[in-house]
Amino acid sequence: MGKLKRNERIAAIVKILSDNPNRIFTLSYFSDLFQSAKSTISEDIVVTKQAMEKANLAKIETMTGAAGGVKLIPITTAHQNKEILGEICSRLKDKDRILPGGFLYMIDVLYSPHIIHSVGEVFASQFDYKDVDYIVTVETKGIPIALMVAKAMNLPLIILRRENKVTEGSTVSINYVSGSSGKIQRMSLSRRAIKPGSKVIIIDDFMKAGGTAKGMIDMMKEFDAEVVGTGVLIATKEPEKKIVNDYIPLLILEEVKEEDEQINIYPNENLLNLI
Repeated sequence: MGKLKRNERIAAIVKILSDNPNRIFTLSYFSDLFQSAKSTISEDIVVTKQAMEKANLAKIETMTGAAGGVKLIPITTAHQNKEILGEICSRLKDKDRILPGGFLYMIDVLYSPHIIHSVGEVFASQFDYKDVDYIVTVETKGIPIALMVAKAMNLPLIILRRENKVTEGSTVSINYVSGSSGKIQRMSLSRRAIKPGSKVIIIDDFMKAGGTAKGMIDMMKEFDAEVVGTGVLIATKEPEKKIVNDYIPLLILEEVKEEDEQINIYPNENLLNLI
């Protein structure tokens, strides 16, 4: 790579940090990449930090010392949460999404890269994850959300399976009661997946009574892992009391009126009034 001007270096730094959130890059890395002195790179990072934080696009954290460097921490403001969650609500309120039985079609939203990338950053702004080891979800619809959360936090993703896979070796399986259907279901996880004593954050797409989330929490106990947070994209308003107590929903689904073709869904107000 030839010599770059300052504005070119800063643009490249923003691109690299944004594509790799919560990953530390040393000054030596950028110095070698741009063939520039570390002092010059340090000045570039100061400018990048000021611009990103002034525009509320992200937080840039610098570390001093031999192992020091710089990393980008995704953040979302209350205003940004309102825009992101408002867009999702607007899409989900379409009456054509109502399925027989009062269910809501949302696959296209869950699999939209633009939407789910933003959802991952919203979740990353809600949890203290500096000591967390894994993001955990259960297949299948929660995987895209959990993957984007894992990317934003720079953490490995663990997926609980509905059925054992021979490629995963020895597994631990448990039964749980689905809060949506009331049926007994099963989930399994490879014994090699999680180290004992780890800390995890659970992410899922939907919560009605909390049975699936409780199942994931119980599974983590089998691995002596601590659940430090639970997040769901959508939680139903009823039942108000869930099986799990501490969780963060991004959206609240109050009701789906099949006969009137109305969907009442709105953002979690707690995420729109941040200081």
